[in-house]
Amino acid sequence: MTSRIIFQNELETLNQDVSTMATLARESVGKAVQCIVNHEPELREEVERLDKEIYRLEQLIEKRCLDIIGLQTPVAGDLRTISTCLKIITDLDRIGRYASDIVEVYDCLASSNGLVRQVNIPNMAELVTSMVEDAVKAFIERDPEAARELFERDDEIDRLYDTNFRAVLTYMMENPHLISSGIHLILIARYLERIADHSCNIGERVVYMVTAERMNPKERKKDHKLNTMCEVPKEPDGDSYSAHELEEK
Repeated sequence: MTSRIIFQNELETLNQDVSTMATLARESVGKAVQCIVNHEPELREEVERLDKEIYRLEQLIEKRCLDIIGLQTPVAGDLRTISTCLKIITDLDRIGRYASDIVEVYDCLASSNGLVRQVNIPNMAELVTSMVEDAVKAFIERDPEAARELFERDDEIDRLYDTNFRAVLTYMMENPHLISSGIHLILIARYLERIADHSCNIGERVVYMVTAERMNPKERKKDHKLNTMCEVPKEPDGDSYSAHELEEK
């Protein structure tokens, strides 16, 4: 077997490992929200198990990437692929960590299940998990256009976060007994919003891996804000950006 064939096999294994890690990350988010929304405390241990497995895969993939770089000395597109994998696994590990953070507040929300449903956390979680799935699909299929589309979907997540924040704040003002639960719900929404941001990070890295083009989310948002200020006022079209997103990006 030639060294090139060995190298290609190693890259294929790398893709498979990243895909497996992404599947676990997506699963952990889904189970974490299911735990909170459906009042299923038994899922907490499962989410913690997934978090540990995700971390184990991160260590394995990182070692594999470094071994490939040291033994195969990849260049150009191959080197971009490996460096992209190294960064993507960090985003996936953070996604798993956020899922673990979500289930940690279960006890604080056990008596406020109705409030969870009223602020539409399940819908936000569904959109976020689909972003994780599509981000990794863009990586596997080397699809920069699909990767760029993630940024538009991230805008919807940011709008949902802002809407949920205002809704929870209203409930807290109307009923002080809900303040503790409300604060934890805001945290959950925040974790979901950050998971969407990490999905966009993966998309940004895919664009660079395939095209060697560097995306700049801050400039994208800055340009949009400038264009919006210059336009004649009209009905909202869903392209506004919130201050918390700019801070995180």
